Amino acid sequence: MQYIHVKVTAGARKESWEKKSEDHFEASVKEKAKGNMANTRALELVARHFKVSLKKVRIVNGHRHPSKLLVVE
Repeated sequence: MQYIHVKVTAGARKESWEKKSEDHFEASVKEKAKGNMANTRALELVARHFKVSLKKVRIVNGHRHPSKLLVVE
């Protein structure tokens, strides 16, 4: 189990994923921050980066904030 910090920018024109350090990342997603769409897309990007199932990634803290703490199992 690994904890990571992700700063998510919702409603971006271009989607991006950037590794800042071993456990800090920045993500830009096209989805708006409504209806949990941006969070869902951010979780998909994390799952793809760590090559795990989407079910193995969840938000621990920061559901309504751009800075999020996630756990990857």
